[in-house]
Amino acid sequence: MEKPLVIIAGPTAVGKTEISIEVAKGLNGEIVSADSMQIYKYLNIGSAKPTDEEMEDIKHYLIDEIDPREDFSVAQYRDLAKKYIDKIISKNKLPIIAGGTGLYVNSLIYDMDFSETISDKAFREKLTEEYEKYGAEYLHNKLKEVDAEGAERIHQNNVKRVIRALEIFHTTGEKIKDFSKDLTENKDYDVVLIGLNRDRRELYDRINKRVDIMFDSDLLDEVKGLMEMGLTSDDISMKGIGYKEVIDYLSGEYDLNKAIELVKRNTRRYAKRQLTWFKRYKKIKWFKLEENMNKEKIINNIIHFVEGNIKFL
Repeated sequence: MEKPLVIIAGPTAVGKTEISIEVAKGLNGEIVSADSMQIYKYLNIGSAKPTDEEMEDIKHYLIDEIDPREDFSVAQYRDLAKKYIDKIISKNKLPIIAGGTGLYVNSLIYDMDFSETISDKAFREKLTEEYEKYGAEYLHNKLKEVDAEGAERIHQNNVKRVIRALEIFHTTGEKIKDFSKDLTENKDYDVVLIGLNRDRRELYDRINKRVDIMFDSDLLDEVKGLMEMGLTSDDISMKGIGYKEVIDYLSGEYDLNKAIELVKRNTRRYAKRQLTWFKRYKKIKWFKLEENMNKEKIINNIIHFVEGNIKFL
């Protein structure tokens, strides 16, 4: 029997936290985060981690769970998320995944085999971080250098397969040969996939304001504290947007204004990549948010859509 699962996805700063909490209230749900930065302890300001007040007594999982000095893979996320999904269902509540990390979402809605690369999880995460920072073309060019034929056959936007091809070469020295196997849906879950979006100008304005708030809220002190714990730009947790740029600023690579502008620019680019990622999902239902929207109406529309498309309710 398929387990019910609601996923609320979208770009950074679109408003996923607030919407998912209200939907959870209306559907007797609990939330499992799908955010690759909020999962780390101590990374609060730069990850825009929701406060206890913002979470409004709605139970959240996979926030503040992993030490930032530890490596953490997509496979580990998938296993922990499944455990919490089962826990939520056992309480007769509805599990709601909320976040913007596409690989985390993929790991739940598709059957993904991590067994062959589990020993190279750090390499996979390194490639993922490079993709998030530099984009798909950068990774695709890396593949061209070691497997020109593979790069010819894999489109640069098919990031999962580009990473897979690079992993195979890294671990075996061989070029990938079979690209015909597509991702198959995970039959464990009856998934309702919700996408949140805004007009680009409005979304980018929200991103810029959020970054200003982060710096006004002592992001610099947060990063200094993490560095005092021994964390450096080599740690995966410190490669997230906001942390890497501040570390570079504190290391004297550029001034503060430059750091702020880089965080804004890199976050906008990341949001664009997130939208490209989620728009590939055929079954996603998009809801457009606006600054002056009737929030209650949007939330009710989402709740009604879920109620009409999931077997649990």
